[in-house]
Amino acid sequence: MKKYLLPQNGTFYKANLHCHTTVSDGGMTPEEVKKYYKENGYSVVAFTDHDVLVPHPELVDESFLPLNGYEMEVDEIKDCKDRFKKSCHMCFISIEPDNLKQVCFHRSKYFFGNAVNYTDKIQYDENISDYEREYTHENINQMMETGRQNGFFVTYNHPSWSLENYSDYMGYDNMHAMEIYNNECNLLGYCDYNEKEYDDMLRGGKHIYCIATDDNHSKESCCGGFTMIKAKKLGYKEITNALVDGCFYASNGPLIHSLWFEDGKIHIDSSDAASIRLNTGSRRAKTVKAAENSVVNSADFEVFREDEYVRITITDSKGNHANTNAYFTNELF
Repeated sequence: MKKYLLPQNGTFYKANLHCHTTVSDGGMTPEEVKKYYKENGYSVVAFTDHDVLVPHPELVDESFLPLNGYEMEVDEIKDCKDRFKKSCHMCFISIEPDNLKQVCFHRSKYFFGNAVNYTDKIQYDENISDYEREYTHENINQMMETGRQNGFFVTYNHPSWSLENYSDYMGYDNMHAMEIYNNECNLLGYCDYNEKEYDDMLRGGKHIYCIATDDNHSKESCCGGFTMIKAKKLGYKEITNALVDGCFYASNGPLIHSLWFEDGKIHIDSSDAASIRLNTGSRRAKTVKAAENSVVNSADFEVFREDEYVRITITDSKGNHANTNAYFTNELF
């Protein structure tokens, strides 16, 4: 019997889950972001301005859904220029549309760019003391856990730009997903296509998803990385439930049409590709390559219980990638 890893029914909605506007340090207003993304085929944008959760219900229409969220950054305390300091960035996206209360909030610190001008719009629990951020595993894990416990979808962002390495990100727990691709960071010259980091975390026991985002601060960094979410309709809860359930894939180009597991094999259908690759939790991989002057649009890979997990990468002729989430074999069989 086929086990659909991306739902058989529903519609794929193109989403950017990491976005900045003039509310913090972006160059476009929320209205300009909506217009530009709609023109480029997007249906969903998570507005994740730095340190302020500002909802944009005025942007909702039948073909566009803004998600409520914010990004927090925790910087290393070090006597040097900022560009030498490590930093951990996280996006918190509200799973419920009316969840507008910020967590890990400080009344006077950590406002970035124009965010200080929007503090009157922030909701928070006034009975909780100001939250002090510390660049430690303990504190960052506490922030991620607090986000999850309070109804946020938590993502870990751009490890390369952040100067974080294995010893840093392997100590982070409680995220839902990590950015396997960050468009703005790549355009700036950082290597933030993070397949290795994703495999590191998976092999280290973290059962997490992967997303691709723009992290756009200007029009030039828009519409490069996207997450394709499969949902029954373009409703707030339908989209966020699909995120929590892993009904999506990450891409900066190729499209995945279907993905299922049956009789010990995983099958994928995609847009035109130069190659389709399987990676596992062990030293086992396999690639199906297109013949010369041709393309490949589907592949079947055998899966073994001892693989621990499997994930598939589509690569097109331009070198762009689509990445599935990891699927753990103890849940497939």
